[in-house]
Amino acid sequence: MKSLEIPPGVAPAIILVEPQLAENIGMTARAMANFGLSELRLVNPKNGWPKKGVREAASGATHVLDAATVHASVPEAIADLNHVLATTARERGQMKRVYGPEEAMEAVCARAGQRVGVLFGRERVGLTNDEVSYADAIVTFPVSPDFPSLNLAQGVLLTAYAWRRASGRARLPFTGEMLSPPATREALLSLFGSLEAALGGAGFYPPEKRDIIARNMRDMLHRMAMTEQDVRTVRGALKALTRGRSGE
Repeated sequence: MKSLEIPPGVAPAIILVEPQLAENIGMTARAMANFGLSELRLVNPKNGWPKKGVREAASGATHVLDAATVHASVPEAIADLNHVLATTARERGQMKRVYGPEEAMEAVCARAGQRVGVLFGRERVGLTNDEVSYADAIVTFPVSPDFPSLNLAQGVLLTAYAWRRASGRARLPFTGEMLSPPATREALLSLFGSLEAALGGAGFYPPEKRDIIARNMRDMLHRMAMTEQDVRTVRGALKALTRGRSGE
């Protein structure tokens, strides 16, 4: 289902120049939808549009594909935009500012009310120098020099993620916070007592070492920063173990 979280025109448009593989276009749509981008423009896609298998590769992000527009050239695809970025993995010898994805998307977010697009080139050869020349700035990725090649959809994913962070929308879907409050001192002391009694009954330590081992056990449990639920669980386990031993 299409999200209404981000109004049209707020996020940058993603422009794929002569994409060839249906899988790449579908995965691009999925990456866009993951981070709230919805405007996909295709420039002269190889072997026509739509492509067989593209919807399956999108894994449900079909609203991006359904709204995608097809253009005959890069100038046509960017005609209504105020600012254009071109992605490239290699230096082009053009006097343009070069951004990493985070810095680029921060600059995009600073252009409130302006339409922005990001150009991505062909799977094998990227953008031509002429196509890069249409852009205001270049975006490149800090990849390993030993293996600098990025898949098309991966490049879109990194850009979309950087935009979501820069726009202040990168909120985690869950926090992992404790659902049970920290255990009270009374509950911990009671647990210590039960644990020491159970260990003593099992012959865990000789009488002359009881005090030092008990202190070490308390220190260990304190370091665990136990919650009330933790204490209840350990006490229940101790009861089950002691009942089992007494019934042998």
